[in-house]
Amino acid sequence: MISFTVTAIVFGVVFLAELPDKTALAGLVLGTRYRASYVFAGVAAAFALHVVLAVAAGSVLTLLPQQIVHAVTGVLFLGGAAMLLLKKDDGDEEIRRPEDQSFWKVAGAGFMLILVAEFGDLTQIMTANLAARYDDPVSVGLGAVLALWAVAGLGIVGGRALMKRVPLGLITKIAAVLMAGLGVWSLWEAATA
Repeated sequence: MISFTVTAIVFGVVFLAELPDKTALAGLVLGTRYRASYVFAGVAAAFALHVVLAVAAGSVLTLLPQQIVHAVTGVLFLGGAAMLLLKKDDGDEEIRRPEDQSFWKVAGAGFMLILVAEFGDLTQIMTANLAARYDDPVSVGLGAVLALWAVAGLGIVGGRALMKRVPLGLITKIAAVLMAGLGVWSLWEAATA
């Protein structure tokens, strides 16, 4: 059964962590050059694959004793918060443009971009941590994939407008505070278990 609470928590954390990421900006660039639905199809497929891999890795962690899982996820969440706060802006990256505008070329370019750029990314590691923490792979996977798809959709369709209204630094700080809170809570649970 799906836990809407877990899904909502995962959605919020992953959404805020992914929003300032370079792949959201890459989606924005692809969305300005190509048909948005084609770009989204490729990006969404790549994010779905990443979430499946992350949830599977996190589910393996649930086989460990809970105290160890809480300690490891706490440290990883705090590390993720530090990475968000210390991350420097990489600037715009050049994206190779497919020669034609066919669905398979455009979706393939979006898929490959996300597949390579997001492998081992902070949000993939966070998703694995959340899967281990909540031991609810379906709810965690659903929350993570919906968050990643929402960020991709915003980046592809309305990223410029959002970035003009909400400073990227503020989004990053909110995501870091949420991750730090989850890290402290996980460490507290490890210490009191």
